[in-house]
Parts: sequence; C-alpha cells; structure tokens
Amino acid sequence: MNRNVIIVIVLVVLVLLTAVQAIQLNSLKTSISTGNVNVASAPSQGSGASVPSSIQDLPSMVGGC
Repeated sequence: MNRNVIIVIVLVVLVLLTAVQAIQLNSLKTSISTGNVNVASAPSQGSGASVPSSIQDLPSMVGGC
C-alpha cells in the first residue's frame, strides 16, 4: 500500500473517534445540566495496607531484596 493512503486512513479514523467523543461529551454535559447523573461511591477496599499515623510508625526498611 502507498504510504499516503495509510496516513489518510489513520487520519480518517482519528477524526471519527474525535467526533464520537465530542458527541459523548455533549450528551454528558446535557445530562449534568438537567440533573440526570447518578453518583455512586467507590467500593471500600477490604483488607488493604494501613496508613501509619506518624513517622515513628513507619517501617525501618521498605522494598529491596
């Protein structure tokens, strides 16, 4: 295939993706302005690492071999 044809195809695909994103953004803005947006909270992380409350609670060695 000719190099120019490939470049044109890639540019057309990029323009189409940009148009789809613009339509999605417009519908999202419309939903926000009319108040039709549901906000959900993030699920809690069960047993994750605890955050130390002060510098003295930090472990002396982190990472490494």
